[in-house]
Amino acid sequence: MISEVVMPQMGADMEEGTIIKWLKSEGDNVERGEIIAEIETDKANVEIEAFDGGVFRRTLASEGDTIDVGTIIAIIADADDDISAYENGAAKKAAPPEPEAPSAGAKEAAPKATSEEPAQAATQAAPASSDGRVRASPVARRLAQEHNVDLAAITGTGPDGRIVKRDVEAAMAGGTPTKAVPAAAAGATTTIEMSKMRQTIARRMAQSKREAPHYYITVDIDMTEAERLRRQLNEAVEGYPRVSVNDMIVRASAISLAKHPAFNSWFVDEQVQQHSDINVCIAIALDEGLIAPAILDTANKTLGEIGDASRDLAGRAKSGALKPAEYTGGTFTVSNVGMFGVEALIAIIQPPQTAILGVGGVRTTPVVRDGRIETAELMKTALSADHRVTDGAQGAQFLNEIRRLLESPASLLV
Repeated sequence: MISEVVMPQMGADMEEGTIIKWLKSEGDNVERGEIIAEIETDKANVEIEAFDGGVFRRTLASEGDTIDVGTIIAIIADADDDISAYENGAAKKAAPPEPEAPSAGAKEAAPKATSEEPAQAATQAAPASSDGRVRASPVARRLAQEHNVDLAAITGTGPDGRIVKRDVEAAMAGGTPTKAVPAAAAGATTTIEMSKMRQTIARRMAQSKREAPHYYITVDIDMTEAERLRRQLNEAVEGYPRVSVNDMIVRASAISLAKHPAFNSWFVDEQVQQHSDINVCIAIALDEGLIAPAILDTANKTLGEIGDASRDLAGRAKSGALKPAEYTGGTFTVSNVGMFGVEALIAIIQPPQTAILGVGGVRTTPVVRDGRIETAELMKTALSADHRVTDGAQGAQFLNEIRRLLESPASLLV
């Protein structure tokens, strides 16, 4: 049986990926689920698994190549299968595309231009990739095809000379595409090119704030007992995995999501997709930007297992060894900035999810109890949720359940 390995889509707005390293050579045996390659997306490095076993018969793309999502990049087949259709060695679009990872949402449709006749394109040729193919984004390529614009005659203004949508639109209008440059301020200024990851973060967060009507609920959680239990587990229980405050928050969130499943959902194509699996994402700061991979099957993990999974996930995120499901399968996010001495965080939902919990640091604070002034370990939390899916009353119940669990932390061990 012939199995086509395609460039997977790691998120709704991913359009292409770069092959960092092939971990299999032509002729090697491959088992189902075995890691065969590492790719770089605009937010992280991810490992690709084989979906079928067999012989790694042919690679259709080289290390360093940037390939459109859905393009066939390798062939796995039995030794006697006829793969002559792939003998030219060039990567080509799968028909239909079958991404390896579940899509986090639908792609934006290409915008329709108002011009009925294609305009004269710029005369300077666009840069080509190693295989002679003009380097252009999928959106630009689709727009050029719809309006009969020759990509080879366009000068790209994207990263590394890549043709982007604005270049095609400028060609259609008969002009030369340029990057907008604001008027210089007094004194010296430096223009800093945004990394692919930072561009993606900017695009997705703008999309979230533009499309999702956020509402916010905040509550102070008394972490005195939770901190006491955490110290006991870390100091007194031999062999128990070390537990952090964030591990306890993730555990409480997973339990609460099981009771309030409306917050364990995606909003895609004007529909709510409620998930049975609870995969809590944790925000991890990298030098290039912030990512939030998921702890898979969080609800069925103990507090200690969540601690182990969190450390493993952070380590692999920094070394570029995330799995596709960890990158795309999250259903809820916890973003904790307490370790930076921050008191509170009002976070932005990462689409297509419908809620995120922002967490500040635990601080010693005076409180009044039974008419007496005492000190308590308080932590500010803020739930940001999509008002298309839930309302404030539901959000209050969900956040109060998280508070109840953290203020009675023995329940996290059950």
